[in-house]
Amino acid sequence: MSSHRFPFSSCALRSLALEAEQLERWEIRKKLKCRPLRSLQQREGVPRTPCRPPLLCTDPIVHQAIFSGDLEALKSFIGGRCPAELLIPNRSHELRWSSQRTGIWSLTYEEEFTCPLYVTATRGYAECLQLLLREGADVEFAPGGESALHGACENAQPKCAEILLRYGANPNSRSEEGTFPLHRCTTHQSYPCSKLLLQYGAHVNSQSEDEEETPLHVASRHGMWEHVDLYLRYGAAVNKKNVNGETPLCAACGQPQSPQELEQYFQVCRRLIESGADIHAGDRDQQTPLHVACKSANPQVVELLLEHGAEVNIMSYSGNTAMHNILQTIAYKLQHQPEIIVRALLNHGAIRVWPGALIKVLRYCYSSPRTVEALLNTYSQVRVTEEWAEVVPKEEQQKHLRFFESVFSLSERPRSLQHLCRCALRSYLEGRLPQTLPNLPLPPPLRQFLQLRFEDVLY
Repeated sequence: MSSHRFPFSSCALRSLALEAEQLERWEIRKKLKCRPLRSLQQREGVPRTPCRPPLLCTDPIVHQAIFSGDLEALKSFIGGRCPAELLIPNRSHELRWSSQRTGIWSLTYEEEFTCPLYVTATRGYAECLQLLLREGADVEFAPGGESALHGACENAQPKCAEILLRYGANPNSRSEEGTFPLHRCTTHQSYPCSKLLLQYGAHVNSQSEDEEETPLHVASRHGMWEHVDLYLRYGAAVNKKNVNGETPLCAACGQPQSPQELEQYFQVCRRLIESGADIHAGDRDQQTPLHVACKSANPQVVELLLEHGAEVNIMSYSGNTAMHNILQTIAYKLQHQPEIIVRALLNHGAIRVWPGALIKVLRYCYSSPRTVEALLNTYSQVRVTEEWAEVVPKEEQQKHLRFFESVFSLSERPRSLQHLCRCALRSYLEGRLPQTLPNLPLPPPLRQFLQLRFEDVLY
C-alpha cells in the first residue's frame, strides 16, 4: 500500500472513533457503579461531614422514578442506596460541533446535567420534592446553571415554588444566564409563583444580566396584565429602560400580537399609562410607543396613546412616522383592522401621504379598501389615472366591486359637495379635531362623517 494513501476511509475512522467514545463512557459508568454511595440524610445531633462531589447517576430505573414522580420507588432509592443530590446527564436541544481524536468534526447534542430536585420541581412532583429536601438535598444545587426555583417558576408550579421557598431557596438567586426567578414567570399561570416570590422578598426591579430587563419588562412583553398590576403594586419602576432603551410600555406595544391577544395587551398598556408610563419615551432607534404600536397594529392601544397626547408626526432614526409603520404592515395585519389605526392617526393630525405616492399606497394596501378610503377622503381632489386600475388585481376588484368602481370613476368626475365641505372643515380644525368636535353642537351622524366614517364607497 502506498504511503500516500489512508488505510481506512473517513466513514470507517468516524465509526472507530464513536466506538472508542462509547467504550470510554461505559468504563466511566462502570467505575461510578462500583463506587460506594453515601446518604446525605442529616440525623439529629450528628453534624454534616464535608461533602464529596455529587455522584453521576446513570441508572435508568432511578431516572424513571425521578422523571415520572414515582414517590414509592424514590423512597426505596433515596437515603439508602442513593444520596438526595445526584447529577443526572441530560441531552440538551442544542447542537454543537465537536472534534474527535481523529480530527473528524461532527454535530452532536450538548450534554447538560440536571438533578432530582430540579426535575421534580419543574414537573410539579411536590411530594417527591419534599422527600428530597428532607433527605438533605441542597435547595440551591444548580448543576444545569439554574436553581430548582427557576424551573418551578418557568413551568408555573406554585406548590413546588412554595416548598422550595419554605426550605430557604433564595428568591433573588441569579442563573448562569443572568436571570432571576421573577424573570421566569412568563405565562398567565405563573401569577401565583410571582406573588410568592415577592412575598418572600424578591426584588421587583432586578435586571437581567444581558438584556437588563426587569420583571415588568417581561410581564409587559408577554401581555400578562395581572403580573403587571402585581409588580406595580410592589413598586416596579414603570419607566426603567433595558439595554435597547425600551421601557415596559415600549415592550408591550411592540410585541407581535395575534387578534386574540389585542385586548390583553391593551389592558397592560392602560395599566402602565395609569401608573405614569412615559408615552413619549423612545428606544435607541427613537421609536416611541406609538411607532411600535402601529407596527404591531393594535387599534385599541394606538387610540389609547393618542388620547393621552402621543405625537403622531415624530420621526424615528430611520425617518418613519407612525403612519409609515402602519401602512407598511397593513397587508400582514388585516385581521387587526388596521384601517381604524389609519383613521385615528389622520383624525389626530398625521401628515397625509404625498398625492403622488397614493398609487404606491394603493399597490400595497388594496387588500384593505377601508384604509384606501380613509386616505383618499382627506383630499378634496385626487388625480386618478388608468394606471390605478392596473395595480389592483382583478380578483380584488371583483371582491370590492362597488368601492373600486367609485375610486376609478374619480378620474371622470369631481368629489361631492358634502365631501368638499368635510375637507374644508377638517382643514380649518387641523390638529384640533378630536378636542374641538365634542364641543360643537353637531348630530352624531355628522360628527362621525367629519371623522371619516367608513362607507365603503367614495362620493
